[in-house]
Amino acid sequence: MSTLRFKALAELPFRNYRKDNFIEVPAKLSELFCQNVFSEETMREYLTKEAFQSILDAIKKGTKIQRHIADQVAVAMKDWAMSKGVTHYTHWFQPLTGATAEKHDSFFTPIEGGRAIERFSGGMLIQQEPDASSFPNGGIRNTFEARGYTAWDPTSPAFIMGTTLCIPSIFISYTGETLDYKAPLLRALNAVDEAATDVCKSYFDKNVTKVSPTLGWEQEYFLVDTALYQSRPDLVLTGKTLLGHSPAKGQQLDDHYFGSIPTRVMNYMKELEIECMKLGIPVTTRHNEVAPNQFELAPMFEEANVAVDHNSLLMDIMARIAHKHHFHILFHEKPFAGVNGSGKHNNWSLGTDTGENLLSPGKNPKKNLQFLTFFVNTLKAVHDYADLLRASIASASNDHRLGANEAPPAIISAFIGSQLFGVLEELEKVTDGKLSPEEKTELKLNVVGKIPEILLDNTDRNRTSPFAFTGNKFEIRAVGSSANCAEVMTVMNVIAAKQLRTFKTEVDALIGTGLKKDEAIFNVLREYIKQSKSIMFEGDGYSDDWAKEAKKRGLNNLKTTPEALKMELDKKFVALYEELGIYSHREFEARNEIKLEKYSTVIDIEARVLADIARNHIIPAALNYQNRLIENVKGLKEIFSEKEFKTLAKEQLSLISDISGNVSQIKVGVDNLLAAKEKAKNTSGSQKQAEEYCNKVKPLFDNIREASDALEMMVDDELWPMTKYRELLFTR
Repeated sequence: MSTLRFKALAELPFRNYRKDNFIEVPAKLSELFCQNVFSEETMREYLTKEAFQSILDAIKKGTKIQRHIADQVAVAMKDWAMSKGVTHYTHWFQPLTGATAEKHDSFFTPIEGGRAIERFSGGMLIQQEPDASSFPNGGIRNTFEARGYTAWDPTSPAFIMGTTLCIPSIFISYTGETLDYKAPLLRALNAVDEAATDVCKSYFDKNVTKVSPTLGWEQEYFLVDTALYQSRPDLVLTGKTLLGHSPAKGQQLDDHYFGSIPTRVMNYMKELEIECMKLGIPVTTRHNEVAPNQFELAPMFEEANVAVDHNSLLMDIMARIAHKHHFHILFHEKPFAGVNGSGKHNNWSLGTDTGENLLSPGKNPKKNLQFLTFFVNTLKAVHDYADLLRASIASASNDHRLGANEAPPAIISAFIGSQLFGVLEELEKVTDGKLSPEEKTELKLNVVGKIPEILLDNTDRNRTSPFAFTGNKFEIRAVGSSANCAEVMTVMNVIAAKQLRTFKTEVDALIGTGLKKDEAIFNVLREYIKQSKSIMFEGDGYSDDWAKEAKKRGLNNLKTTPEALKMELDKKFVALYEELGIYSHREFEARNEIKLEKYSTVIDIEARVLADIARNHIIPAALNYQNRLIENVKGLKEIFSEKEFKTLAKEQLSLISDISGNVSQIKVGVDNLLAAKEKAKNTSGSQKQAEEYCNKVKPLFDNIREASDALEMMVDDELWPMTKYRELLFTR
């Protein structure tokens, strides 16, 4: 009873946690909204008219903020923050580690005469210089070149965490290369804004001056008791369980899904929502997910840059508040074998400054033609850059989830619904060149005009599709729960921008030949529909038949991260980023290198942890129990006759033999795993090394797990050292 597992179980709710940690929620959560955010309303109160307008222009038009304005904003920020008890400030940024980063500096400044004041200037606001030597850079800079810069992003509002003013920022190297997720995203948002605005103004609405991509993420996660979490070295060091036999009851009954939320979890959710409101994160949804102890929350749609910041901030807040409620939060895509993993669906659309959603049909054929233009161009973009989109969601942890009958497959396809597919087929029949009056009437009234009616009865979604249209947005379903939304959003907006540019060029060329605007648009869309048909799929993405069919269509099935990242370096993708000014060739290759190195490092850590647990926890426990059995057998032999002994000791002897077999399998498995790991570690070249870890190291985990899980079902429960799935997944 002295194992770490039983010590952890002893700390469960029966003492402290049974006293419900009641959270009092205000009658109106809306009263808390943006309480700790330097929001537009707060800026209006604290800034001069000139400074306030300058900030709005920077947000809406991308204009540069002058230094004297920055000084005014800094003073206003400091005064507002100090009124709320803030003592420090930080440039809050998102390096390529996957977590957020911050270096706190005090407002406190000594001055002459042994005195001190609180100071925060425009220079401090605009730029900070954290040490950049240890952040991932993919060989883009030398280790001894430590200097990196954070620069204020005025398009995302500053906020307060505790006693610190946090200023959302980009992160760049001394030589100007981007070292974070935010800078490329801002460039991608600018590119799609320019391209989409150009299309809108030219063909549909001259009043449109800005198009903003919107994002609505859905965050899935697991909660486990802190004490139980600490008792599992694999959870602590890798975020997932490397061993563990499936419990008799898992998710088979679907009784957890949308079920009653446990009181302890509800209190956690209440406190989380209060903090989200204060920080301007508009969370509106909470519910139980499919797997035991799995949950989800989602906000209202926001402008993509702010939504990305909010998701990164939220993950940090979730972990902090979980700790207060004696929970540990798991964002790993597959923390438990045999139960559903966690994703982060990214719902993407485009909105104009005139208040329209460009992926939503309107009340007349003109608005519906606008919808079709952006809808078909999105499908064409995904068709042409499917492998780049796949690479944007690639990670060692997400590999466990993709295609596992709980998440979309690694094949990128688009679900649009049979009715919309029928509309595209009708458009495909549009004749070349000028339309006859009859064709125009047929097209506008019976095809384009009926789109809103069609969508009213076609809002279901295909959960096996990685890219599904759901009424007025596209849902990118394959993003992993631990991912930073910025990477997939950067890719999505870049490929949309490129495609809309191409579309504008081709339509203008046809108009130049004498075609009417609508006819030119129809002709170009018709060609795009033909070219993009291979990614449109309405069926079961999990089926073997689809994998075969996808191969016939020429779609890649990049099942692993090394495969996906190898395709990412295609010259076509590198050229795309350079053309739109998102990355230089050097920056893009560096990011690819970082992702490959991270993949290899994750597998290496998992291998070392598994070897340690197998050698130092599982084998000793198994041998301990085996020794008890041997003593029992010896006792039986002393008491009974030879004939009786053979009968009575048969099962014990069989069990002793089975334990020896499994211990041997683990021992040999660990030796092979460590040898393969060392070979992989010494493989030169990031791509080859990642492939070695993927193909030669990772498969060796299975034999060790198989033998360990078998032993879990043999060894005395009191001797088993690892907290079991039934305890991790069903603790309230």
